[in-house]
Amino acid sequence: MLRTHTCGELKKEDVGTYVTLCGWVQSRRDHGGLIFIDLRDRYGTTQVVFNPEKQKRSFDIADTARSEYVAQVEGTVLGRPDEMVNPNLTTGAIEVEGQAITVLNESQTPPFEIESDQEAERAINEERRLTYRYLDLRRPRVKRNIVVRHEMVRFIRNFLSDRKFLEVETPLLTKSTPEGARDYLVPARQHPGTFYSLPQSPQQYKQLLMVGGIDRYFQIAKCLRDEDSRGDRQAEFTQLDLEMSFVERDDVLDLVEEMMITLIEHLNERGYIKKRILQKPIPRLAYDDVMLRYGIDKPDLRFGLEISDITEMVNGCGFAVFADAVKKGGVVRALNARGAGDVLSRSHIDELTELAKKHRAKGLAYIKVKDGGELDSPIVKFLGDELSGAIVKKLGAHAGDIIFFGADHHLIAEEALAYVRLDLGRRLNMIDPEVIALSFTIDFPLFEPEMVDGHYAPMHHMFTMPRKEDISLLDTDPLKVKSWQYDLVINGNETAGGSIRIHVPDIQQKIFDLIGFSEEDEKNFAHMLEAFRYGAPPHGGMAPGIDRILMLLLDEPNIREVMAFPKTGDGSDLVIGAPAFVDPKQLKELGIQSLTPNP
Repeated sequence: MLRTHTCGELKKEDVGTYVTLCGWVQSRRDHGGLIFIDLRDRYGTTQVVFNPEKQKRSFDIADTARSEYVAQVEGTVLGRPDEMVNPNLTTGAIEVEGQAITVLNESQTPPFEIESDQEAERAINEERRLTYRYLDLRRPRVKRNIVVRHEMVRFIRNFLSDRKFLEVETPLLTKSTPEGARDYLVPARQHPGTFYSLPQSPQQYKQLLMVGGIDRYFQIAKCLRDEDSRGDRQAEFTQLDLEMSFVERDDVLDLVEEMMITLIEHLNERGYIKKRILQKPIPRLAYDDVMLRYGIDKPDLRFGLEISDITEMVNGCGFAVFADAVKKGGVVRALNARGAGDVLSRSHIDELTELAKKHRAKGLAYIKVKDGGELDSPIVKFLGDELSGAIVKKLGAHAGDIIFFGADHHLIAEEALAYVRLDLGRRLNMIDPEVIALSFTIDFPLFEPEMVDGHYAPMHHMFTMPRKEDISLLDTDPLKVKSWQYDLVINGNETAGGSIRIHVPDIQQKIFDLIGFSEEDEKNFAHMLEAFRYGAPPHGGMAPGIDRILMLLLDEPNIREVMAFPKTGDGSDLVIGAPAFVDPKQLKELGIQSLTPNP
């Protein structure tokens, strides 16, 4: 037996026990003829003391140990005096009197300190951390993230299994179909000239499982999309994929709501996170209402600053920017930044204006409300005192507030004010870091508001069922059709998408026609249409992103911090050096000629 205990479990009641520990040398200290080694493993750290008067040979070996050496230690557990108890360690009430030590493996000097505070960690180049990710994983924070990830997935598996879901694995080698992002392609050696595709999601397979009568399916699924990485997205990611038969929208949302609330409560109880759920039950917000109030379909509900529509109020007003926007069929929206007048300088307002411009707006008008109700703004003289006062009253503004305006096509005004609102929430310190705000966005349009190459573009995906009362509009006014799509939003981040699926072949064919699928495109989905002709049940599901949800629960800046071996921004795995050139013999065997020569 290499060890009898871990380095994180010994307590006061173990005093007098002879133990064997294994781990990494976190630190070695020579104090007045005694050597202290902090031995670390996944479970914690234990202090071991070596006394040359009691065990000279072990003392000499301990004296040679260095940071990150792997060692086995034997000795007796001693209690620490009360004044020497370390409250920061679970083993802080004891230490081990080292009576034997074996160096199991030496270590070179690590390229960065394993044990370092947050400030020192931030100073380490991320590329170096990812190159030596196996060392980075020894850090308490990264290790904690992996542990919490396991606990989250374990909880989900148990939760769904208790509700009669079956975990079913779907193929990784599948067929390339036109669904949005670029596929990763795999050449098929046994079928020269053909390719498998790695799955962007198990979407088609899970629907086929419903046709097969599985009824309730889930999978912790790897998904792969050949697209550029960003903070909350990687080319390779993990989602909880679930699907249910004979359900309507609220059946799916009820299940996901129960799962998310109990998951967060469970992680709180276990001490992994410290988060207070803002609102239970989770609010279900209609898309049109969300876009009006927040300007974006993934609203951050941890703070207010709701947007108001004042289009009718300023119709024909003396301020040309507003009047022209309304005349052209656009909108005028406003939000009241309470207390911003005491915080935001002119340079801050200029920064917000540039932010609005970045999101396609032409500018950002504002009115400051000063003491005594005086209004400070270059646009007041054009609006007039009466209309300006009416706007201030509608927005509920008082001294110290600033009202910001967006005037343009509704898509532009919504987007610009949405990001201004988010920026203000941060600048004005309105976000409680211990609050987690969940919401569902529902009642999405079936299609995007702008056509692409003369065809309609699905807002979710092409398998989303239109609302029954809107099906006739597919022939007359498709842009007015509402769908059974829904999203789960956490703190202003979309963390799951889902829908009730099309299960009727004629409706699926109609959607294919509207989005402009050619006969060749439709052949890619012939198997779906064929399956629907054999008694497909009504079904729907959802796909929460494991990485993104965990990132938000743990307050990490990006999803790389919750993955064991993440990719860099350009999709590289720095640990093993992927992607890489392969032996030309392999390409020849596959019937492939590379246009880029192998260096």
